[in-house]
Amino acid sequence: MEEISVRKVAHVILLAREMDRGEGEMRGVIEQMTEEEQAALVAIMWIGRDAFDADEWAEAYGTAMAEASTPTADYLIGTPHVADHLEAGLEALGFDAQDEEDELMRRGA
Repeated sequence: MEEISVRKVAHVILLAREMDRGEGEMRGVIEQMTEEEQAALVAIMWIGRDAFDADEWAEAYGTAMAEASTPTADYLIGTPHVADHLEAGLEALGFDAQDEEDELMRRGA
């Protein structure tokens, strides 16, 4: 998963958990990401909600790149439980966002 850092995903998870206060900030963070990072974020979310298995990363990422017809921020903000899906996707891929989330919380991100 070289297309996006765990820290960036953790940042989106934190913002998604505070959607009532953080929607505008979440939208801004996602919109500043590259197309590749946005596709990776969607692929991680899909893996987290079991649309793809972790070993299907390349297929999930390729599908996210090919089917990006809706702005990524709109798609993710409109997805119920997006924070949980992103966290589950990272875990399935062998990453733990908790340390990054904790560091971001300490810094007030």
